Amino acid sequence: MEEKTFTVSEINSYIRNKINMDQNLKNILVKGELSNYKDSFSGHSYFTLKDEDSQIDGVMFKGMKDRFLKFKPKDGDEVIIKGKIEVYHKTGRYQLYATKITLDGIGDLYRAYEQLKEKLSKKGLFDEEHKKEIPKYPKRIGVVTARTGAAIRDIIITIKKRYPICEILVFPTLVQGDQASSQIIKQIRYAQTFDLDTLIVGRGGGSIEDLWAFNKEELAYEIFNCEIPIISAVGHETDFTIADFVADIRAATPTAAATLAVPDLMKVKENVNQLNYRLNKNMTDKITLNRTQLTHISQKNILKNPESIYEIKGMNLDNIVNKLSFASKTIISHNRNKLFKLENSYVLTNPKETTKKKRDKCLKNINKLEVLNPLLTLKRGYSIAKTGDKVISSVKDVKVGDEVDIELDDGTINTKVI
Repeated sequence: MEEKTFTVSEINSYIRNKINMDQNLKNILVKGELSNYKDSFSGHSYFTLKDEDSQIDGVMFKGMKDRFLKFKPKDGDEVIIKGKIEVYHKTGRYQLYATKITLDGIGDLYRAYEQLKEKLSKKGLFDEEHKKEIPKYPKRIGVVTARTGAAIRDIIITIKKRYPICEILVFPTLVQGDQASSQIIKQIRYAQTFDLDTLIVGRGGGSIEDLWAFNKEELAYEIFNCEIPIISAVGHETDFTIADFVADIRAATPTAAATLAVPDLMKVKENVNQLNYRLNKNMTDKITLNRTQLTHISQKNILKNPESIYEIKGMNLDNIVNKLSFASKTIISHNRNKLFKLENSYVLTNPKETTKKKRDKCLKNINKLEVLNPLLTLKRGYSIAKTGDKVISSVKDVKVGDEVDIELDDGTINTKVI
């Protein structure tokens, strides 16, 4: 009997059919550690799932990822993968086709939430410097939430009770499910076409799955880029979503959001009344003070008798004029007397006689000087002895060896003391 020969394709097809017929491998949960995880250009993800002794290759197609993958897997993650085992005909390798991947020991939604929170925080979307101020006295407020339910009811009741003069515009949207995030984004964009002072975005409480629409990255960027200040009011006081962190202010509940959005009109009126009272009191006090000061000024003698100002000034002026007149007359009289003395002085009346007397006095002084002139003494036979510039008046003024100059009428003799 001739042995049958099979092609590789036939063998792979045979094994694939065998495995595909095994219902135990059609819907299976496999636990292990992710390794070699990577996303391809097509959007499919490829990985290896391993334990201490073995490993199996796996793939998760893009369609399944978009629908069921709630976090970003990475190498080392301990996961539970739901899927099926089949043979890839072209390579003959069997692999795990994943339909859902969850983290083992921690919820995949929570892990995805933490990953996105860390990513957006590093990009600065939560920084206080980007937060816009909520207007104190809004005229119009928008609310993006479900059309019906406790959230919208609480918000409207609270605003109408606290600040009934404010207009409320509701932008209804889904707040739960796969389409909720995109609808919320659409309504936020639509709300910006209205003249709004504040926008409240939120819903009532629920599980992390119920609130997941508010943990989407696209919604986070929409809130961050919104031109209207946004108050996030998602869930209960203990619930925190990505929308809470990126919003301009977070409210613990929808009711709290409405309280933050508007002031209490009664308190505003009280403040206005207090300010009005203080203003009137200050004005009254100011008027009273000014009236008192005016009365005090009006009682002054200078205002009752303004002529007295000029009377006193006139007297002072008369006194100054008299002093100036007296002083000028005194100066004129003094100068006139000096002029009279000069005109009648001997010098002016006898200028020649005066000159003769001055000349005679000058000749007498010259004669006196000539008598004292040492040169005349020399002519009479006397001499002057000097050592240097010093005149010798005693033998004590010289010593042996000194050079002495003897000055005579007709010359000088140089000699030396021996």
